[in-house]
Amino acid sequence: MSVSVLTIIRNRPGHLAQLVEGLRRSDKLPDELIIADMGSDPAVTAPDAGFPIRIIRVAGEELPLAAARNAAACAAIGDHLLFLDVDCIPMRGLVAEMARQLRRNDALICAEVFYLGPTDARGPWSEENLKLSATPHPARTFPARGVREEANAGLFWSLVFGIRRACFDDLGGFDEGYTGYGAEDTDFGFRARQAGVSLLSMGGPGAFHQHHDVLDPPLQHVEDIARNAQRFRDRWQVWPMEGWLRAFSDLGIVEWSEQSVRLLRAPDARQLKRAMRRSAF
Repeated sequence: MSVSVLTIIRNRPGHLAQLVEGLRRSDKLPDELIIADMGSDPAVTAPDAGFPIRIIRVAGEELPLAAARNAAACAAIGDHLLFLDVDCIPMRGLVAEMARQLRRNDALICAEVFYLGPTDARGPWSEENLKLSATPHPARTFPARGVREEANAGLFWSLVFGIRRACFDDLGGFDEGYTGYGAEDTDFGFRARQAGVSLLSMGGPGAFHQHHDVLDPPLQHVEDIARNAQRFRDRWQVWPMEGWLRAFSDLGIVEWSEQSVRLLRAPDARQLKRAMRRSAF
């Protein structure tokens, strides 16, 4: 069975170079890497690697996350799809283990992610050294090896996941009605559960998340999050991203009730500065 690795990018060439380097060191090389470029400036170019790399362009002023993932999947030739966010470095065994688990399980499979510090993987690196400095997610657990079924569809994350191409097509991909940032991945997990597709957490080889500064809460995406959260609430009768919505409400940026969320104003400069974190969580 062939494996296509898919990533989406806007203006992170350094992260992309390390992702490709991780794939280049893989025990099993992917059959191809599809890069969906969401308007990088300058445009992404294909680095050298021991496997085919194709770049597709996806238009959109806001981050068209759902559309970019769908476009990458549409362009892929693989029987198995491994979605890998551009700020992730795959461990050498990830491609082979994901392919093995997808042969066994027609499911949605999330691999474990380990978080790197600000100076990790900024130059030459070894997987062994990255393992010594990387930190697991504090709120997510994974089996030591193999897979474990997860009952909570909200635990799906799009950082590193695999799915059979036929299953992705049957689900209709990500809902492109979610525009910009937020909730498109949780909606995908919920639709998979609705269709009877199991969510599995995979232990063993995963990926390293490359450090980058973040806003917590993500105030730069408040408009997208409010709009997409409302779409999700209208469909599923529960709220996604409750922690962020609560934080926005506490800051007086949104009005949030049991049934609706409404943007009141943009965050001010003081709020943006205070939200800056040197953390991946």
